Amino acid sequence: MLRRPLPIARLPEAWLAEQGLGDAAADERRRRFGRNDIVERPPAAWRDLVRDTAKDPMLWFLAGTSALYAAVGQGVEALTLVVAILPLAGMDVVLHRRTQASTEDLASRLASRARVVRDGAAREVAAADLVPGDLVLVATGEAFPADGVIVAGRELQADESALTGEAYPVAKLALRAPPPDGDEPIVEHEHWGFAGTRLLTGAAALRVAWTGGETLYGEIVRSAVRGAHALTPLQAAIRSLVTVLVAAAGVLCLIMAAARLRQGHGWLDALVSAVTLASAALPEEFPVVFTFFLGVGVYRLARRQALVRRAVSVENIGRLTCICSDKTGTITEGRLHLTHLLPAPGLDDARLLRVAALASREESGDPLDASILRAAGDGAPGGAVELLATFPFTEGRKRETAIVRDADGALVAAAKGAAEVVLDMCALAPADRGAWERRMTDLAAEGHKVIACAWRPLDAAVWAGEPADELTHEYRFAGLLAFEDPVRAGVARAVARCREAGIHTIMVTGDHPLTALAVAREVGLGGGAPAVIAGDEIAGRVARGEGAGLRGVDVIARAAPAQKLALVRALQDAREIVAVTGDGVNDVPALQAADVGIAMGERGTRSAREVAAIVLLDDDFATIVRAVGEGRQLFENLRRAFQYLLMIHIPLVVTAAFIPLAGYPLLYLPTHIVWLELLIHPTALLVFQEFPAGGRIGPAAGRAGRFFSRRDWVAIAAVGALITVLVTGGYLASLGEAGRLEHGRAMALAVLTLSGAALTAALSRLRTRMAWLVAAGGGLLSGALIQTPALARLLHLEPLHPADWALALAAAAGVGLLTLAGVRRPV
Repeated sequence: MLRRPLPIARLPEAWLAEQGLGDAAADERRRRFGRNDIVERPPAAWRDLVRDTAKDPMLWFLAGTSALYAAVGQGVEALTLVVAILPLAGMDVVLHRRTQASTEDLASRLASRARVVRDGAAREVAAADLVPGDLVLVATGEAFPADGVIVAGRELQADESALTGEAYPVAKLALRAPPPDGDEPIVEHEHWGFAGTRLLTGAAALRVAWTGGETLYGEIVRSAVRGAHALTPLQAAIRSLVTVLVAAAGVLCLIMAAARLRQGHGWLDALVSAVTLASAALPEEFPVVFTFFLGVGVYRLARRQALVRRAVSVENIGRLTCICSDKTGTITEGRLHLTHLLPAPGLDDARLLRVAALASREESGDPLDASILRAAGDGAPGGAVELLATFPFTEGRKRETAIVRDADGALVAAAKGAAEVVLDMCALAPADRGAWERRMTDLAAEGHKVIACAWRPLDAAVWAGEPADELTHEYRFAGLLAFEDPVRAGVARAVARCREAGIHTIMVTGDHPLTALAVAREVGLGGGAPAVIAGDEIAGRVARGEGAGLRGVDVIARAAPAQKLALVRALQDAREIVAVTGDGVNDVPALQAADVGIAMGERGTRSAREVAAIVLLDDDFATIVRAVGEGRQLFENLRRAFQYLLMIHIPLVVTAAFIPLAGYPLLYLPTHIVWLELLIHPTALLVFQEFPAGGRIGPAAGRAGRFFSRRDWVAIAAVGALITVLVTGGYLASLGEAGRLEHGRAMALAVLTLSGAALTAALSRLRTRMAWLVAAGGGLLSGALIQTPALARLLHLEPLHPADWALALAAAAGVGLLTLAGVRRPV
């Protein structure tokens, strides 16, 4: 569920009333918060498209070669290359548009106009002109134009599939009362209307709270844009590789030109040979494929309720080996329910609740305080109780104490907190204390969060004004309170998926070790036998040089947020790739230090969300695991695409270089390179990125960006060598047998293109419609170009005989079988 903080400071004073802003107030807020531009639309999209397309080196190669042919009077070849630019440029346009498809698809669901109440009257304005505090009237079938709380409406249902992926209607309710005090109190999902979602039934009045890029929709779009353009370490490594390969290709081209001249060929042949080899050897597909896949990964993670704030996290999440997750609100629902009251002798349930409520604050935002005050009801402190001093809960003290003046003027100190801490504040006989500790242990072992309460009457003559120190002794024990925080649905399955994938999950909690142990067993941590240590033990283990042993720990109990940082660093020192969750300001150091910092979108502070690499929209542990699955599938898909590129480029470059160097006529002409590029580009970009993440999480991607295992490299070399031999053999045999160069080229290209189709089929296992389309389309295109006499003459080829096609198909079958035997089966 998508709960959000409500920024009270942005709203007008009477924001629950159906009253709109004035024009002057709206103008002031627009200057302050900006326009409601949820999707940033580039002002010159086609200009950007032309500029990006012009960066393709293949287009400049074709234009330059065409000019070269025209300069020496070969007009047909020059015109052929000019015409060949059109489909290649068209493919670049299609692929460029595809990279923007996710953003444009999101933009298409947004409202362009909205009915807003201004100066007491409803009027229609551009949705971009809305500001926080506006009152918007949304009718049936209309989209919500911004994120806001519903303040009026009956029998409301909304379609939120654009955000959640779930197609069923979601019931909505008007917010009738202000939420608990605080700058940004959490408002439940059913009261929100989100930009990009649509009202299915009823008519609603929406008080706008978040606009533009601060809406959930805006965050998704901007995360996709940031992820698609940020330079990651692996991307930098690919660029370095490309630089080296380009330099090597340049040297090889000079050698080629010199060799052709030495062999007695003219300058035209030497130049065409060099530029043809350069076009075949240019590895421009590698950075293009990586950037494209990265954009796909960012979008898919956003659809999984995980907003990517730094692109590097897409890499790291595929390599995760350890997840350090908070218990409350991530593994559990974070909604405490008071289930057991154990008052001390002489007190009843109401009196125990009264003491607990005195030490609770509605404005704290703590689910524990909210549960106590909700249970206390009429017994909660009201205006008749004067709060004199508060000592808030801290991780170090593990208790909260309040000093109040009751309705009858009596002074009382009330405390609640960790049972062992509160018991130390009370004067109890050893036997009585032992009995209470046993009760606390029994409740904690059942998975309850247990706190103790105590109180102490104060003498007004002794206590006057603010005390210098908190009173910590001579309290009267009031009893125990036990709470249940239900485990989120799907967490046990998510933990099991992590274990199957080799990901170690560590649950971090401030709860009692027995409570943590019970929850850990329920979700299956440690295979049902979790190892539990206290947070205080982390520093000791690291000091003794035993930090690596933390890899065998499943639960950190009684942990303070500051200890998360020590845990993350110890695991990283043990060569783990670590993700850590956090929601508070004190979690910021751990979120920054982790390989993947994950902030909670619902209850997380702004500081935590700003430094995190990923923000969870639903705060659910299962969402983390789904994101890991997507990250690993992304790397598996990318690995397949790179395998294909290497397997097809090895024979292409080797045959393009060494056949002419051996003194034979040129195997590939520029038009042939265009043909091959029209097959290679869409195969690498479209076939392998289609594979979705399955129910099982695949193996972790290699560390430091290393994709391929030794077996992968052997398979790449073997398949590349086999295709090289088959293409060379087909060319030389056909050249010698028929005595015609065109026949030899046709045979070589038939073997190469059909082998490429076999590679596509073997690497993809034909799991998607796109794989079928590209594999079959490549073979059919080759047949059409070679067997159509007019096209064959234009391409300097000759139609093949049936026996030639049979040999080419047999060669492709051999390539497919070797690929199937050599590469790992896809996840």
